[in-house]
Amino acid sequence: MSLLLSQLLLAAAVASGPPPGSPPTDAERAAAMTLSRYLQIDTSNPPGNESRAVEFLAEILEEAGVGYEVVEPVEGRGSLWARLEGGPEPALILLHHTDVVPAEADAWRLPPFSGAVANGYVHGRGALDTKGLGILHLEAFLALARSGVPLRRPVIFMATADEEAGGAHGAGWIVENRPELFEDAGFLLTEGGGGGLYGGKPVFSIEVAQKAPLWLRLTARGLPGHASAPRPGSAVGSLLRGLSRLEDHRFAPRLTPQVAEYLGSLAELGGGLSDVWSDFDRRGVRAGRSLRLLQRWSPALHALLRNTCSVTRLNAGQTINVVPSTAFAEVDCRLVPGEDVARFLSEVRRVLDEPTIKIETRLSFESPASPTSTELFRALESVLRERAPQAKTLASVVSGFTDSHYFRSLGIVSYGFRPSLPEAEAFGVHGHDERVRLDDFYEGLRMMKDIVDEFVVAEQGSFETGSF
Repeated sequence: MSLLLSQLLLAAAVASGPPPGSPPTDAERAAAMTLSRYLQIDTSNPPGNESRAVEFLAEILEEAGVGYEVVEPVEGRGSLWARLEGGPEPALILLHHTDVVPAEADAWRLPPFSGAVANGYVHGRGALDTKGLGILHLEAFLALARSGVPLRRPVIFMATADEEAGGAHGAGWIVENRPELFEDAGFLLTEGGGGGLYGGKPVFSIEVAQKAPLWLRLTARGLPGHASAPRPGSAVGSLLRGLSRLEDHRFAPRLTPQVAEYLGSLAELGGGLSDVWSDFDRRGVRAGRSLRLLQRWSPALHALLRNTCSVTRLNAGQTINVVPSTAFAEVDCRLVPGEDVARFLSEVRRVLDEPTIKIETRLSFESPASPTSTELFRALESVLRERAPQAKTLASVVSGFTDSHYFRSLGIVSYGFRPSLPEAEAFGVHGHDERVRLDDFYEGLRMMKDIVDEFVVAEQGSFETGSF
């Protein structure tokens, strides 16, 4: 058999996975065990310790004979990437983050870092966010490396630190300090979208835009003293009064074009959003009843229509019998696309109405959107049509944020997509008992391989250089 024919047969085998619902192959079962071992590595952020995950991934790449590079901007906070060379078309980046949010172990049915494979699930913190996605990326990447088929574009596998805290020690550091890595990159896949049921119908969402974070620290100051003789205007009192006003405040709703398209597409599927959206159509986004109904039905979708602030931390004093001189709170605000940060901060100051409160910005960045009229979006649609013909595919907006913004700011088209994630399991993200169903993990492996192959494997005669 000629080298060319063998390469083409390998490409065909890789690019056409088993039909949905097929029993897992030995390789797919092995991938589930790889995920199990990955979940056993505690990379809770803080403190992170992501270099533990880097060592794990590096060992897998070494066994596969694939070169890689590691950076560690801060001790213990490592990130890794590996690259497969290809033709002249813009490179594809497969990005996931290795850090996870902390877990309250006492509230879990199984230990959060057990990686237990039980009852048809792989259990553990990071199963959904995003170590599970990372293994899907890794398996697709290694399948290409093993196949040896020509690629029409390079493929970069990236595993980065610190996403849960904003990415300054991970993707943000790499983009700023190693920009040459992305000179030929044009596309990126990472977390953000996924599969679910809306109106009883299957839907795959591809995230193209997200709200921008604005994390604030509010510090109030006042005179200290003995708690037995309270003074008027204490730091704690000032902070609590301001926070109460902020909690009660509702920022004006705003319907951006991307959110309007997303919600309109969901409403076409029926379900609870359909009636609410028809009310929007008649009365506009400022209709109070519509917004209240939407918030009850889906707080996540409601959050796309306005700026929001959530008080997440409070701290004051060191002992019960002393009135402290300072008190602070941390507030997680999320801004709709296009919001002016200075204008928003001015509104926050007005709402707080407490001159002793100082506002500091802890994290802030813009969140540009990615277009849908691209070859990668069409590849995603094509594979989803083939593997899930009953499902609808749509461009989505999310209220959270990911590391996508670092790459979108470079002009790299970035999509959030996690294949085969049922809506019922999404509630495990940042919650108790995070897990991924094995059948969905296996289907995700097949779908991710098909997507990557569709987008990067070269067709015969596609290179002018005569690679074939």
